[in-house]
Amino acid sequence: MTAPKMGLWGRRRSAAAPQMTIKRQLSGRARLVFGIVVLAAVSAVAFGGYDLGRRLTGGYAAPNPAQLATIKDEVAKLSAERDQYSSTVNSSESKLNIERSAQRQLAAQINALETENSKLKEDLAFFESLLPADKTAGGVSIRSLKANMAGANQLRYRVLVMQGGKGDREFSGSLQLAVTVLQTGKSAIILFPQAATQEPAAVEKFHLGFKRYQRLDGLLTLPDGAELKSVQARILEKGQVRAQQTIIPERTS
Repeated sequence: MTAPKMGLWGRRRSAAAPQMTIKRQLSGRARLVFGIVVLAAVSAVAFGGYDLGRRLTGGYAAPNPAQLATIKDEVAKLSAERDQYSSTVNSSESKLNIERSAQRQLAAQINALETENSKLKEDLAFFESLLPADKTAGGVSIRSLKANMAGANQLRYRVLVMQGGKGDREFSGSLQLAVTVLQTGKSAIILFPQAATQEPAAVEKFHLGFKRYQRLDGLLTLPDGAELKSVQARILEKGQVRAQQTIIPERTS
């Protein structure tokens, strides 16, 4: 009896085995089908979202000719307004530049007129000194002497020399300037033109040759660090001093 039972149990096991295999195959196919369905659903949702996004942003449907024409008209209108504003701005800038240039020119002209006016005043005062002169008295005299520092070591001078009398005789001589300076704590006198000067142009600017009057002016270069104390102008004729005048220039701050 043992053998038949074993045979029955073996048949039941062999009969149950195919049923378990069929369940596993059906389960695998179900999962495959379920995955395909889910993938299709996800794809449909994604495509629907993309399509909806394009519809909402207007990118799905192209504008019709009327809409396109309207857009072109708006662009043309805006471009025309932009060009008009740009032209107005450029015109305003051009006018502003012209006004600024005119102001600069006017300021330069005013400065030039002020400088010229100052020179005319100096000339007027310079030549007014000629009026009190005694025409009957002969001889040469220094009617005006001015000197001031024009730079760190530049001395500007201006001298007016006059000859009295009828002016029949022409005076011929030279101007000599004796400049007293304080240098390294010691006083020294510098003569112009200097004795060592051999250049004709440097000597010629001190030459005097006139009947009534002559004016001389120029710049003198002093040694570095020299402090100006006084200036003396001398009129020389044949090596002899005919007239002289000394001034102490005012210090400029």
